[in-house]
Amino acid sequence: MKCLSLKQRFEWLKPYEDVLIFMITLLVANYAWKWTFTGDEYGDVVTWLGMDVTAPFEIMACHIAQAVFWLVSLVRDTAYMPDEHTIRFVTGSGSTIIWGCTGLKQSFIWLCLILTVRSTEPAYKTWLQKLWFIPFGWLCCYIFNILRIAAITLFVEFHPDWFHVLHDYIFKYAFYAMLFGLWVWFVEKLRLSASTN
Repeated sequence: MKCLSLKQRFEWLKPYEDVLIFMITLLVANYAWKWTFTGDEYGDVVTWLGMDVTAPFEIMACHIAQAVFWLVSLVRDTAYMPDEHTIRFVTGSGSTIIWGCTGLKQSFIWLCLILTVRSTEPAYKTWLQKLWFIPFGWLCCYIFNILRIAAITLFVEFHPDWFHVLHDYIFKYAFYAMLFGLWVWFVEKLRLSASTN
């Protein structure tokens, strides 16, 4: 019986190599964030490796709350902001934007995902494409995050019991699906560019 080398044993994984790199990068980036950033539920203090980094999260949370309020106000005239982080309806339900709602974690994950994309092109060409696609992905994360929070806020006006399902499951995984779609688009763009050269 012929003995297979390690490379030959894992040859069947070759078509899935990019997706495996995506999944590993996603998991490592996610847990790297969770292990290095800490903060309480309402973001009074956010730390990174023990250093206080509350200020950028506070600024971003206030900005996101204002953007969501503006968007929600286009649809519903029953919304108001009792403070700079909270959007409420006259029904009493609403949303509070905390440090974890800023989309900064997903932007960090996006950066890691694009940095680990492999290419058959010369390195300088790949980096030129990454230099414009990273900010494009950040913009997509920013817009999707505002739309996500606005949708959750609108749903909970009349269905406050839906909040956890919408926030913790549906829109959380929709965010990662959006990142995956952007990543696939970028990888395919790189492959197409390499095959036309």
